[in-house]
Amino acid sequence: MATEKAVSMPVGVTRLKYSNRVVLKTILERSDGGLGLVGERVVIGGWVRSSKEVMVKDPLPPSPSPSPPPKTDAGTGEMGPKDASFMEILQSRIPFFRSIMKVLGGGNHNHLRENSEQGIPRPPPPSIAFLQVSDGSCVSYLQVVVASAIASPCQLLRTGTCILVEGVLMQLSELGKHVIELKVDKIRHIGTVDHEKYPLSKKKLPFEMLRDFSQFRPRTTTVASVTRISNALTFATHTFFQNLGFFHMQVPIITTTDSEGLTEKFSVTTLLGKADKTEKPTTIKDTEGVSLEVIKSAAKEKAKLVQELKESESNKEALAATLQDFQKPNEVSQLKAREKSKPGTSLKANKVNFSEDFFSCRTYLTVSGRLHLESYACALGNVYSIGPRFRADCAEQVAEKLMIEIEMAFARLEDAMSCADDFFKFLCKWVLDNCPEDMTFVSKRIDKTRIDRLQSMIYSKVEKITYTEVVDVLGKVSDQKFEVKLQWGAALTAEHLRQES
Repeated sequence: MATEKAVSMPVGVTRLKYSNRVVLKTILERSDGGLGLVGERVVIGGWVRSSKEVMVKDPLPPSPSPSPPPKTDAGTGEMGPKDASFMEILQSRIPFFRSIMKVLGGGNHNHLRENSEQGIPRPPPPSIAFLQVSDGSCVSYLQVVVASAIASPCQLLRTGTCILVEGVLMQLSELGKHVIELKVDKIRHIGTVDHEKYPLSKKKLPFEMLRDFSQFRPRTTTVASVTRISNALTFATHTFFQNLGFFHMQVPIITTTDSEGLTEKFSVTTLLGKADKTEKPTTIKDTEGVSLEVIKSAAKEKAKLVQELKESESNKEALAATLQDFQKPNEVSQLKAREKSKPGTSLKANKVNFSEDFFSCRTYLTVSGRLHLESYACALGNVYSIGPRFRADCAEQVAEKLMIEIEMAFARLEDAMSCADDFFKFLCKWVLDNCPEDMTFVSKRIDKTRIDRLQSMIYSKVEKITYTEVVDVLGKVSDQKFEVKLQWGAALTAEHLRQES
């Protein structure tokens, strides 16, 4: 099997180990824009973002070569007799041969020649395809020039076409956004696209369209930039904690534990496919077996207990615990809402036999890996985890998110706060240093103040205040009324945190 000859890579250019092609980022994001690589031979691969075809004008006829000087006699220097060549003699006899052909052929040879020329298909006129090629390594693209003699333009011009080409980097005659281009002299691969099945447009695609065509998402500049930034942040996270001696833990995504107990969870089961489709599931009201009067009576008892603790000289811990229990979501209002809802909103738990499920018990998508990390921290010391977490209360938060969780052994609260501060500043500096082009795009298209805000966070000092100080500050707020009244000992809610920030 014949192997292609490897192309030597110029200094300062990164070549992928397993594909022998150059990463465009190492060419386009150089300080000189790539001018230092002019004349170098490279292999690049990517997909066509946009293209155009330019027809080549007929080349000018070559200028006649000057006739050689007449020969002179070597002895006297005078011009000698000119020797006639065979071609000159033949050309002088052409009119005689033409007259003979007219007499013998009756002049039909011109008509036959015209018919024969019409039957031969003419080659397409020469043209040049200018392609804007991206390989996903950066926001910028490289202009690739392909002559029609090397590859048919109809195979290259469609948006989304993948190519692997080899050529020489050349300097553009008119300097603009880019200063170099690749002049192709060898095509290694062309991956054509069907426009009806892959209708990728040259124009900006709306995000609503990307919901229906998920395969287009990574080829949009916005999603590609966000993906590169996310990749940089993930790498920075591992770099930060690994340099500090933390161990990375992979917590399970499917779990039987209820890590927080305050959020709704996604259930994981295989029983739905095994159920009899013809049998209607037995359903009940969510309020079955619950009395509204009992809930009201319990609420009154809690309010009375809080009042007694306030009037007495009991310790603050007992008062805080009672307040926190009393200020949980209003059970009475929740019960009334459930009674007004339509019957048949949930399945009876006793009708689902989870012992027949895949894991023989109820399982969920994990909300948090905190319990797993705590057990590892007690054995290994400092640990961290980064991975997907799921919450079913979509009204306030997204259903799936990437969460970083940290557990440190023998650390105080001040140590945890300092770690969070250093980690956040490390991420801000990392993304500005390693994703400058992507951050520039984000600041132009999404948030113009993003870069300035990240820079200010790097050099700003984080203020640290106690819980008591937070309660005092929020107690002095007069222009906003909180839904949940804040008192000392109660947990801070989302509205309190927004006001504090």
